[in-house]
Amino acid sequence: MERQGGCACGAVRYVAEGGPLRVGMCHCLTCRKRHGAPCNAFAVFRSDKVRVEGETFAWATSERGRSHGCAVCGSPVFWREGEDEIELHLGGFDDTGRFIPQYEVWVKRREPWMMPLNVPQYAENRPAGLAT
Repeated sequence: MERQGGCACGAVRYVAEGGPLRVGMCHCLTCRKRHGAPCNAFAVFRSDKVRVEGETFAWATSERGRSHGCAVCGSPVFWREGEDEIELHLGGFDDTGRFIPQYEVWVKRREPWMMPLNVPQYAENRPAGLAT
């Protein structure tokens, strides 16, 4: 199954094939600041399962991570840390409600008015090697 999405103006489009490796929600300050939102909901795919078309620009958002946005409208489109995986923001998919977060990270930064999801909660990062 293919899932499509892109930026706000349509200059950048992507197609993700198959299912994601994991789906999560992050409340860290980096995600909050780079999205201008209280959290970032995302689906992680294998890089070889995602095609991106259109001109993007990248900026450092952590020591190893890079955000990629549309060169025309500036919308954040995806995030990468390494070459094996790509994190697509749930808000960029054309179909809403397609993915449900399986965990939340950096919940110590969650807005007090946001109710926790009924999924595993991690005060900071998710432990490496977990399936979800």
